[in-house]
Amino acid sequence: MAGVSVQQVRNYVELGVLPPVERTASGYRLFTETHAEALLIVRQLAEGHGWERTRVIMRAVHAGDLETVLKTVDASHAELSRERADIARVLGAFETVGTPPVVPRQRRPLRIGEVADAVGVRTPVLRVWEQRGLLRPEREHSTGYRVYGPAELRKAEVVALLRRGNYPFPTVRAVLDELGPQGRPERVRAELAKREQELNRRSLRRLRASAALSAYLDH
Repeated sequence: MAGVSVQQVRNYVELGVLPPVERTASGYRLFTETHAEALLIVRQLAEGHGWERTRVIMRAVHAGDLETVLKTVDASHAELSRERADIARVLGAFETVGTPPVVPRQRRPLRIGEVADAVGVRTPVLRVWEQRGLLRPEREHSTGYRVYGPAELRKAEVVALLRRGNYPFPTVRAVLDELGPQGRPERVRAELAKREQELNRRSLRRLRASAALSAYLDH
């Protein structure tokens, strides 16, 4: 059936992804058109939603548990929605820092309070960013105070800009990496565009699988 081996069909029955199978008096399994239809749906669901969700969905279908079916399908589509939002968030972050506000040119390294004033945050916030590895200020030899050169000031400005836009720290980290000397922002944009295209393909497969499941449930 549907281009799979007899053993695979037996495994699917044992896993509960196919309807229960009756046996003849001599013990042979009796597969019907219903089993063939279910097997086709299993393959479509696996392609669109993945095997683990397919198993949950089909077992729930055969148990008459419509709520679990719908919850699982909804969670699967929501997963793609979150991925799409992540892509948009990173792209938006690059757009945000594309035209950053102008910070006055500094003639000497700035201390933490001066940087905080320049970028519009409190000094404890800068320390948190440092703890997260976003900033790496140097220390004055004579006092041990943190001092920020032009590069660190620029990074503090970018972090402040993105955090005001509620971008999460992983996104901020990714943007800083690509804005650095070895970074290539255009590479990130190209990779995100590829990821978005693949996401669209996955979304279509998932949509087709859900449509097939809906038809199967109505059958």
